[in-house]
Amino acid sequence: MARGWGFLIGLLGAVWLLSSGHREEQPPETAAQRCFCQVSGYLDDCTCDVETIDRFNNYRLFPRLQKLLESDYFRYYKVNLKRPCPFWNDISQCGRRDCAVKPCQSDEVPDGIKSASYKYSEEANNLIEECEQAERLGAVDESLSEETQKAVLQWTKHDDSSDNFCEADDIQSPEAEYVDLLLNPERYTGYKGPDAWKIWNVIYEENCFKPQTIKRPLNPLASGQGKSEESTFYSWLEGLCVEKRAFYRLISGLHASINVHLSARYLLQETWLEKKWGHNITEFQQRFDGILTEGEGPRRLKNLYFLYLIELRALSKVLPFFERPDFQLFTGNKIQDEENKMLLLEILHEIKSFPLHFDENSFFAGDKKEAHKLKEDFRLHFRNISRIMDCVGCFKCRLWGKLQTQGLGTALKILFSEKLIANIPESGPSYEFHLTRQEIVSLFNAFGRISTSVKELENFRNLLQNIH
Repeated sequence: MARGWGFLIGLLGAVWLLSSGHREEQPPETAAQRCFCQVSGYLDDCTCDVETIDRFNNYRLFPRLQKLLESDYFRYYKVNLKRPCPFWNDISQCGRRDCAVKPCQSDEVPDGIKSASYKYSEEANNLIEECEQAERLGAVDESLSEETQKAVLQWTKHDDSSDNFCEADDIQSPEAEYVDLLLNPERYTGYKGPDAWKIWNVIYEENCFKPQTIKRPLNPLASGQGKSEESTFYSWLEGLCVEKRAFYRLISGLHASINVHLSARYLLQETWLEKKWGHNITEFQQRFDGILTEGEGPRRLKNLYFLYLIELRALSKVLPFFERPDFQLFTGNKIQDEENKMLLLEILHEIKSFPLHFDENSFFAGDKKEAHKLKEDFRLHFRNISRIMDCVGCFKCRLWGKLQTQGLGTALKILFSEKLIANIPESGPSYEFHLTRQEIVSLFNAFGRISTSVKELENFRNLLQNIH
């Protein structure tokens, strides 16, 4: 009987605890959970989930992509870092040594790269250079075949057309120089403060689509944007059409990716003998921790995955362009060029096999007149962002900002050129769609940066799980 009373008292006690709202105290969130608890499952506007991307990127794609980007064709990027800022004059140049970019000496760049503006065989490149020189003089050499004259004129027309999403860099300028990307890696340089803030503020506030009724800042780093206002801040985003919503998420994803790189290659220790670079967990948390960023950090990471899917989709679409027999990753080293093309095609076929690609058919699919205007607005906003990169005060940041912006712009150009790509001939020059070497190098290196970010998220997740 006493045992029965004990059971009844215990049962009544449990009922009282439940009715009084008492719950067993839950263990506090770990550091990893605060950054990544919301970064899982399906992404907004996509049928893909984060876990599928992690597995595909980190174990199937990342190692081969890094090997490709270390090759001569992809490591040398020509850029003009001395272009003036077109928007304001009060640029404070970063004086830190880590902000500097070391350009290549002339004899360091393979002759094939210096002599080849495009992407065909040595004979084709020489022919194209003659055509370009004639075009700059105001006419196409009439001694060329009618087919070649037509190709030159169409390439020129294409380069000047409204299909490009980036402001073309003046690589023919005497101030343009080749840079070895492997010797000038993207990492934390110490460039921060009002000048760095101004760049991102202008990108968000003046170039992301913003309803007239919204007066608050779009920049997620703006002060006064607390957790209590989070739903209010994002309500305007959810009300936008898919294209404008995607534009904001692309910029946010690019911003997040850059912050991941800076946190993963942080200057941890400096002596007069050496510098030690590595993962700065505190820096990562300040940028992505759910509590420290008042709910914003995990959203940034999800936008990074969204950007990954967009660039992945573009690479899957452009495969026919690279599959043509006369396309070469031309550096002048025939054996290496052939091996690199095989590796490139392996990577693109791997990307093609990805099971949950982003469906870009929803972009600009409405009324033709309205869709055309929306696409033009989309393009002009992005071109403007590419010009803002000339206002970055840190030269190394400017280098990687210009490259990644051009890479994303090239990806958008590919996505909106599907019909032109479908008409690419199996051999010979592509009249209606082509990519310059600059676009190819920026496209793959930009995706390489996003791929590296996804891989680094796994590293940070593991590091954070060890924090008690």
